[in-house]
Amino acid sequence: MSVANVARPESAQKVLSLYRQLLRQGNQFAAYNFREYAKRRTRDAFHENKAVEDPRRIQELIQKGLKDLQMLKRQTVISQFYQQDRLVVEGGLSGKDTANHETLRQKDTGWD
Repeated sequence: MSVANVARPESAQKVLSLYRQLLRQGNQFAAYNFREYAKRRTRDAFHENKAVEDPRRIQELIQKGLKDLQMLKRQTVISQFYQQDRLVVEGGLSGKDTANHETLRQKDTGWD
């Protein structure tokens, strides 16, 4: 759904607004993997449909995007109930890393 290919400016604005909302909502996931998947899936879907020029098809895609946005909102709320420690790739502290000279969490070494 390229902005250049959308005939009416209000449609282009709707598409951009939907894209931004989907990306922002995807960033609300508590889990890193879900956040990255939501961003990647949003970008891929918009890239895949950027050449669509049929106004009816564009409206169908906008409606599908709005349904997906509502689903993302529900899922992000649920994901926040099950928060876990941040992963190393997120820049979180792990293992014996300390903040304020306290051990945040101790990894189980399996030697009992």
